[in-house]
Amino acid sequence: MATFIKTKSDSWRVQVRRKGQYASATFRRKAEAERWALETERRIDRGEDVALSNAHDATTFGELLDIHLDDLREVGKRIRRSKRGALKALRQRIGHLRIDQLTRERLIEFGKKRAKDGISPSTLGSELSYIGTILTHAAAVHGLNVSIEPVQLARKALNRLGLVGHSQERDRRPTQDELDALIAYVDSNPRQTIPVGRIIKFAVATAMRQEEICMIARKDVCARTRTQLVRNRKDPRKKEGNHQKVPLLDINGYDAWELIQEQIAAVPNGDRIFPYNPRSVGAAFRRACRALGIEGLRFHDLRHEATSRLFEAGLKIQEVALVTGHRDWKMLNRYTHLRPEHLTKKYAPNDLPPTPPPSGILITTTSPWSKHAG
Repeated sequence: MATFIKTKSDSWRVQVRRKGQYASATFRRKAEAERWALETERRIDRGEDVALSNAHDATTFGELLDIHLDDLREVGKRIRRSKRGALKALRQRIGHLRIDQLTRERLIEFGKKRAKDGISPSTLGSELSYIGTILTHAAAVHGLNVSIEPVQLARKALNRLGLVGHSQERDRRPTQDELDALIAYVDSNPRQTIPVGRIIKFAVATAMRQEEICMIARKDVCARTRTQLVRNRKDPRKKEGNHQKVPLLDINGYDAWELIQEQIAAVPNGDRIFPYNPRSVGAAFRRACRALGIEGLRFHDLRHEATSRLFEAGLKIQEVALVTGHRDWKMLNRYTHLRPEHLTKKYAPNDLPPTPPPSGILITTTSPWSKHAG
């Protein structure tokens, strides 16, 4: 059965799904699209593989994007929500462009317009990377005569203009008063069906992302070792199968194991321990922040808070990485924001080592060296 979609450029995009095969193309006139769809269906019925011809018939960036997604699905590659949203936006903005229209000038114009829309330099950099990935895929997998040089040149130009760059590292940590206020607010809301307060505490206790929390399976929690398996943990070098066993600790203000037991008692049935939509959790968190006037705080900042608390509790780098899932210090360092007052408390004057006082210092009863004086 063929599907016909009229694009913003008044062209007709046709998609054919039949007997497990998929093909798509774009035409100026609907009659041309209908003829192509009919012929494609006949070829599939004859047992021909239309995938290869589909790739070589592609004329627009949108078609290359669809081919890229189809190939990923064919090999079982899951597309994460952030990438899926970005590709959807790219299709809407430049999917109608012919492949030969993806010039350096056009891509620079695209970047400037996106910057005016208010996106960050890191987001624009990601969009350009996706464009380059799709073009590279078409050339490498299907042998199409496409070049990524315009994307590379456009990226350099936009970088020089300050429109493309790295993401700004966040150092926002919630205070304990803010956490207490948030937990009390969501727990006292009778219309709040999701235990957001417990999830907030669990996030600080474990440094887990909201998606990871909502995907915890009962079978992956071990009572004997007080550990849990985090499946498909986010990692830039390994998109799938990155399963990690992490400890459920009680060292940074919240007891992860106790919170798991509380949640199991509250929801005794089902495969997942926190069977909620991560987006709903994030939306409830944002509503609570707005209601309390807490500014600049995101749910992901709880992961930063948890990581910093683990260091403040005295864990070594390797031990913290075992909890957070980070594989190198550079990445872990981005999530660590130790508070100066913690060191002040940790190394209070009464705990100073018995080193000799500086020359000329008068030792009094209130001096930090008085208890070490002879």
